[in-house]
Amino acid sequence: MREDVKRRALAARARSRTGTSTPRSASAASIPKDAEWVRIMSALPYQLDRTVVIRATPETVFRFFTDPVRWSAWWGAGSTIDARPGGRLRIRHPNGAEVTGEVLEVRPPEHVVFTYAYGTDALVPAGTSSVTIQLARHAAGTRLHLCHEFADEAARDEHVQGWRYQLALFTNVAVDEVNRDAAEAVDAWFDAWAEPDADVRMEVLERFAVRDLQFRDRVSNIEGLDDLNPHISAAQRFMPGIRMRRAGGVRERRRWAFLARIVRSRSQQRRGGVPCRAVVGALRRRSLSSWGCSLHVRTMARRRVHLRRCT
Repeated sequence: MREDVKRRALAARARSRTGTSTPRSASAASIPKDAEWVRIMSALPYQLDRTVVIRATPETVFRFFTDPVRWSAWWGAGSTIDARPGGRLRIRHPNGAEVTGEVLEVRPPEHVVFTYAYGTDALVPAGTSSVTIQLARHAAGTRLHLCHEFADEAARDEHVQGWRYQLALFTNVAVDEVNRDAAEAVDAWFDAWAEPDADVRMEVLERFAVRDLQFRDRVSNIEGLDDLNPHISAAQRFMPGIRMRRAGGVRERRRWAFLARIVRSRSQQRRGGVPCRAVVGALRRRSLSSWGCSLHVRTMARRRVHLRRCT
C-alpha cells in the first residue's frame, strides 16, 4: 500500500470534462459533461490518493462497486448503491452516520466515480467531494487506486485514516469471496492423501493442485504432481491407516488461511492435531510444504492455497 496526500489544482481536469476530448462510445456509461459538473470538479483542489493491491481479478473487485449486496458486505447493513450514472448511493456506518452520493461515471471493470457527502455533517456538505476508483490488472491480482477530492483541506485530512481502514476491510471482503471454497480445497487435499488408488488420487490432485507443485520437508524433495503421487503411495505403505482431517473451519485473512489438522490411525485413535496456516493467492505457482500439512491446491475457480506448518 502507499498513500499520497497532496494539494493539486484540477482546472485542467475540469476543462477536459467539457467535451473537448475524444467522446467515449455509447457503451461506456458516463454522465453528461455539463457546466455544473465542470464547476464542481474545478472547485476540488485537495486530493487524497491511496493504492492497494488485492489478490482478486478486476472483474471480481469491480462487482463490489456495482452490486448492492456486495457493497453492503463491505460498508455494512443499510448501505446500497445504484451503479448507473445518476444512481444514488448510501453508506451507513455502524455508529449511524450516513454518507450519500450520486454515481457519476461507470466503466466496467475499471472505473467508477461518485459524489460523496455526509448528509448531516457540515464537514463534507453535498457538492464538495468526489471519489474516483480506478482498477488495473496486477501480477498479484488487481491494483486499486482511490482518489478522493475535496473542496476543503481539513475534510481531506480527516479522511486519511478512514480510507486506510476502509480499504483494508475491502481487501479482506474481496479476497473472502475469491476464497469462499477454501475448505473444499483443503478437504480434497487431505482426502487425496488417504486415497489408495493412484489413478483416482491423481484425478483429485489435478483438480485442486498446480502441476508444478513443489513439496518440501525433512524427508521429501518433491517436484510436481507426477512425483507427489507415488510419494503419497509410499506414505500409505509405511504409515498404513493414517488419516488426516481438517478440524474446524478455514479462517482466511487476505493471503493467509488458518486451520487445524487432526491425524488419526486406522483404529480411529487420535494421533495429534497440528495447527496450520495457508498462503492464499490467485496467481501463486509454487509451494514449499511439510508432510501432509503444507500444500498448494486450487479450486475450480483456479484459486491456489499453500499450507504450511505453523512455527
